[in-house]
Amino acid sequence: MDRVTFYAMPGSLYSAKARSYLQTHGIPFDEQAPGGARYNDVVVPAIGRWIIPVLETADGTLIQDSIDIMDFLDATEAPERSAYPEGSVLRSVGHVLELFAGERLLRPAMHYRWDFDEMNVPFLTKDFSAALAVGADDDTRDATFAFASDRMRSAKEAFGVSDELVPEIERSYLEFLDLLDAHLAHAPYILGGRPTIADHAFMGALYAHLARDPYPSVLMKQRAQRVWRWTERMRTSDLDASEYVNPVADLFADDDLPETLHALLTYVGEEYLDEAVAQVAAVDQWLTEHPDVTDGEVVLGKPNRRFSGITTFNWRGQPMTVAVVPYRLFLIKRLQDAVAAASSADQESIRQVFTRAGLDPLLDIRPQRWVERVDNREVWGPLGEAVLPA
Repeated sequence: MDRVTFYAMPGSLYSAKARSYLQTHGIPFDEQAPGGARYNDVVVPAIGRWIIPVLETADGTLIQDSIDIMDFLDATEAPERSAYPEGSVLRSVGHVLELFAGERLLRPAMHYRWDFDEMNVPFLTKDFSAALAVGADDDTRDATFAFASDRMRSAKEAFGVSDELVPEIERSYLEFLDLLDAHLAHAPYILGGRPTIADHAFMGALYAHLARDPYPSVLMKQRAQRVWRWTERMRTSDLDASEYVNPVADLFADDDLPETLHALLTYVGEEYLDEAVAQVAAVDQWLTEHPDVTDGEVVLGKPNRRFSGITTFNWRGQPMTVAVVPYRLFLIKRLQDAVAAASSADQESIRQVFTRAGLDPLLDIRPQRWVERVDNREVWGPLGEAVLPA
């Protein structure tokens, strides 16, 4: 592939997801900051909003969103190098881990970035302003960081981080680190011997926030060394896996998933199912209240609107209130589309794995309209019949 331009920030969660694909597949790219002139003068008007990451090809084609970027790049890869497992069970597992990693892990990512100012802010001030105020003087860079910091701290609350829930958020994250660290004892990547959509999705929170920011990076190194090593491995096209005995590029077999992967999926079910269901139900309620929505209409009317309200669900025995993010329906639909493309026998195998983990409702739930991606925007899909849990 010809050299591409990647508009991103080192500390950006979704940038890390797409960047790791470029890195592990050895695709030549130049990274440019979103504070640069071309991004603001050319990319933003074309995309219709300030958002990263964005990929620009040699012919000037612009692709926004980490998933669209990976899908575009992956279309040129041989099956044995694809980020999408050939096995239907493993592919479905990859999609549900993608959903969890990109959305549920926002909570520890935001908490450990914005609630430990003494250690983090000296680093973040320079890290953010270097990308957002390219070439500016110190006063401008400090003001730029202050503005970005205020916005991100508000987003932290929207994703469910509150003083009352912080102790459980930390306990939950440490449990997750322990489970993933134990799983990585068996293979260099999450689904076996090569990186897949699960790995790229986890790189968002686990690298951009939790392995780079000072406070959580020390925590990860002390608590989960294999996870830290995995973040290093996910930034090279070489198999940096000398601690494994004769590693090969094969993925796990659909009918032989390791128990550590089942344990990780069970954790995902316990931690995220209720929130995912609450998100779908809340978007469906919004659609009921807005019956004039049409097929292909930009979600919420403007590309830069992310939240459609709030919803509350029970998490670890406590009520949690979060912003409703319609984009998450796009991710759930990806999972269901992958299942629908599988054979009848494989669909039954998928359901068995998901039922064991308590995730099977995600295979059936649907709102009146799904969220789709067209021309670098989220749009409403066709009207259908909602299927929501009692």
